[in-house]
Amino acid sequence: MSVEWLIIRGSGVVAFALLSAATIWGLLVSTKLLGRLVRAKPLTWFHESLGIGALLTTLVHVGVLSVHDFLEFSWAEILVPGLSDWRPLAVTAGIGALYGMLLVSTSFYFKRWIGQKAWRSIHFASFGVFVTALVHGVWAGTDTSSPLMIGLYLGSAIVVFSLVALRLVAETSRTSPPAKEPVGAG
Repeated sequence: MSVEWLIIRGSGVVAFALLSAATIWGLLVSTKLLGRLVRAKPLTWFHESLGIGALLTTLVHVGVLSVHDFLEFSWAEILVPGLSDWRPLAVTAGIGALYGMLLVSTSFYFKRWIGQKAWRSIHFASFGVFVTALVHGVWAGTDTSSPLMIGLYLGSAIVVFSLVALRLVAETSRTSPPAKEPVGAG
């Protein structure tokens, strides 16, 4: 097993773990489950740092993959969805996750120019980024069947989907009009 292959695998696992942590942390902040345990500024800084870390390790994953001589990916196959002959759907999901991470992570730095509403819309896409990264990891990952990876994929998916459901319930209850009393009640 080559050093390149170990870096490709390791950086992919670390990138997914950091993306999962960023997604979970962002959901903890937005659902306000942490309450006043931590101030908002450090929460946001930590969330942003996890996202940037996920993006940087993904770039290592992609960069080393481009020079690895076993699979021989061209830059076009790495950057253009659908061009890869090797597990094309899995690679396409990974490419989508890369572009999504790039968009969501850089949106922190453009928030003042694009506004809160656009920034929140872009950040909502992070759930799709998480799902496409999960699909990429499960379908393309050579370690998918290991207990550690099953735990990482399953555990992070359960936490993310549970927090998304909690956030949607909270959002729905906050925006729903109060129930009307039936005529003649009271």
